[in-house]
Amino acid sequence: MEIRQPIHSEHARTLDTEGLRRHFLVEDLFKPDAATLTYSQIDRIIVGGIMPVTQAVSFSPELGRHTGTDFFLQRRELGLINIGGAARATVDGQVFEIGPREALYVGQGAQQLQFESVDAAVPAKLYFNCAPAHTAYPHRKVTLAEASPETLGAAETSNRRTIYKFLVPDVLPTCQLLMGMTQLEPGSLWNTMPCHTHDRRMEVYFYFDMSENAAVFHMMGEPTQTRHLVVRNEQAVINPSWSIHAGVGTQAYTFIWGMVGENQVFKDMDHVPMTALR
Repeated sequence: MEIRQPIHSEHARTLDTEGLRRHFLVEDLFKPDAATLTYSQIDRIIVGGIMPVTQAVSFSPELGRHTGTDFFLQRRELGLINIGGAARATVDGQVFEIGPREALYVGQGAQQLQFESVDAAVPAKLYFNCAPAHTAYPHRKVTLAEASPETLGAAETSNRRTIYKFLVPDVLPTCQLLMGMTQLEPGSLWNTMPCHTHDRRMEVYFYFDMSENAAVFHMMGEPTQTRHLVVRNEQAVINPSWSIHAGVGTQAYTFIWGMVGENQVFKDMDHVPMTALR
């Protein structure tokens, strides 16, 4: 498990491109027959990818040593969204079939987690966020049809997109983790612009559905001290609560957002006027 320390906003102003990438960009999320985990001390979120191909991938009890607990989810909850082929997840003996663009919530206290691909020729890719939790809620699969959709933007502003809210209070209870997926329509390139911050929550963006030659210019930083990261397919950006989080791509793309913090009010945002950006 890779550990990332918090970065103060004033420190972030001094970072060059490599410094920004080292602290905020998460690369190489998917490795065959393995799970990758990046632990950010910003609100204690863990970001990772699971890619079973020829064998099942399990979360061993030894993972608990990273969190000072007897097992990994003793005091944590986990949400995942499948961006690959069909998957089978077994949580303490309960089996879930997770298709493409479907989600699974795993509540606090789950001890035995195993993931496998239904077809090794089309392996599953399970992107997950994991957060501290105080209460055990039921494990649950959420399909794309069950997610709470909202279509925003317009072709004229190049930001026509649909937000699918998988793990939100309107769909199912969680302790603090929120997750969803935003899909841009062909010809639209911008996400989350006009931009915002939310001091009550941090957020991680995971970009996918991009060709090898495509890129997203992810905007971050304080509204008057903006910076950018060049992000490739299947990479994630850790956004502190003081940072904006928006992006523009060289083509349409899809991204998964996950939030952890003080509340679960999706529309609790501090909007930034376009004229205030620097």
